[in-house]
Amino acid sequence: MTTPRDLLIVAMDGESGRPADRGSLSLALAGAEVVDLLGARAVALDGDRVVPGDLPSLDDPLLREAASSLVRQAPYESVEDWLWRRGRDLSSAYVTAFETEGQLTRQRRRLVSFRAGDLALVDSPARRGAVDRWESHEPVLVALATAAGLYGEPLDETEAAEDSPNTPDSPSAPDTSDALDIADDAVATVLAAVNDAVMELEAVRQRRSIEDAAFDNVWRGL
Repeated sequence: MTTPRDLLIVAMDGESGRPADRGSLSLALAGAEVVDLLGARAVALDGDRVVPGDLPSLDDPLLREAASSLVRQAPYESVEDWLWRRGRDLSSAYVTAFETEGQLTRQRRRLVSFRAGDLALVDSPARRGAVDRWESHEPVLVALATAAGLYGEPLDETEAAEDSPNTPDSPSAPDTSDALDIADDAVATVLAAVNDAVMELEAVRQRRSIEDAAFDNVWRGL
């Protein structure tokens, strides 16, 4: 399994039952790909630039696709530019891969819904591995999930009672009140870029919402 796949499992299997925002999750998935490519020595960071190395032998097809799509000419691509380019609809690509591989089933369940009909994860070694990684509070996975907004402010008691699936196999949210220990500077740079991109996405949405509301008010006044 890869970090992006583990992140998607956490997003779909979270005990909080929070719906994942596709845009934020896609940016986090793109960041997770860079983290894994760093681990495979397929890329290195020069400041905030993603410098590709030799194409490694990668088992995961989506990670191979990510490696093959790297900008291979100087001055290369910044992590931020990668997140916006690679992250476009990336959550849907991973969901499609999960469906093709038989890791998802459709059923009525109040979890993440990416398409018509709810998608639920089947029990699998991949799912259990992601849950174990999450419940061990692995810093990178926790940071990515937090950046994607999967675990923000706690739900109130009524929402928690209604939305929580209460299944023993679902990963619960770790306590993220303490600073995460990210020892690798390159990984820390990627995680910071993911946070910044998600915040920028939210700022753009808020600005558009304000502009749309102002436009509506103009028409009401005519």
